[in-house]
Parts: sequence; C-alpha cells; structure tokens
Amino acid sequence: MARVIFITGGARSGKSRLAERIAGGFGTPLGYLATGAAGDSEMAERISRHRTRRGDAWTTIEEPMEIAGALRENDGRFAAVLVDCVTLWLSNLLLTYDDPARCLGHVKDLTLMLPLLTTPIILVSSEVGMGIVPENRLARQFRDLAGEANEMIAAAADEVHVTFSGLPLRLK
Repeated sequence: MARVIFITGGARSGKSRLAERIAGGFGTPLGYLATGAAGDSEMAERISRHRTRRGDAWTTIEEPMEIAGALRENDGRFAAVLVDCVTLWLSNLLLTYDDPARCLGHVKDLTLMLPLLTTPIILVSSEVGMGIVPENRLARQFRDLAGEANEMIAAAADEVHVTFSGLPLRLK
C-alpha cells in the first residue's frame, strides 16, 4: 500500500516546495502529475518556473481531469508521484460539469483508489475557505467544493501538512 501525503495551505505559502522536498526523500525517478494547463502567458510562466525548480529528476505527466486514472497508469513507475494541484483539478472538473456533487464523486473515487497503489503519492491543494464569502455562485460553489474535497483527501491520507508563510506544520 502506498503512503499518501496531503499538503494544503494558502497561495504562495510553500506547499509545492515542501511537497517536492518530501518527494525527493523517496529517491528517483520522480513523477509530477500536473493538473494545470498554460491557458495564458502568466500560467505558462508559472509552469516554466516550477519545471526549472524541479530539474531533471522529475517526469511531468499532464492530466487536467482524470488524475485517478493517471496515477493508476503510472503506479510503480516512479519512486513517488506529486500531484500539483488538487484545487486546479477541482476547478477543471467544476467548469466542465457545473455539478459539485459529480466533482465530489471524482474525489471519492480518488480516495478509494489511493490505498490500492504501491507508489507514494503527495497531493498538494490550496486552502481557499479562510477568507470572505465570495459574492457569486460559482466562487461559493468552488470554495465549498475545495473545502469538502480537502476534508475527504485529508481523511484518506496517512500524513497531512499545512503551510503558512513558508513554514510547514504537520497536522496528522
């Protein structure tokens, strides 16, 4: 059974750097399951910075929707796989289906599949529910969806960390 590590925190709080450091502790080769797509120049620049920081030890798997399937297909191929990030994946699902319950079904499927893997998995997700209540329906749906998904994944994980201002705190 694979070790499942979940890392959450605010934007630019050090989640990805912590996840990369933990993944590196499992050895090489390393897999990076990217859920974001370069839809504009700013996102392309972010992706480029992340790839440069990770270096050659990492193989990138781009999968914006079917992360459970991608993890299954790559099980045993890497010393560890980092999924970055769950919230971008949820955004992709919500914009595709416009149905939070269907999105949570995908999260449930993921959490049920994780214990079947042999490769350690590190999942990164943003904490989006600590601010003001959003003014529009889609933003409120997303905030609630992300909160519920984070709860489900944290419950399924062996280890949970949160980062604040670049400082990690182990919760579980």
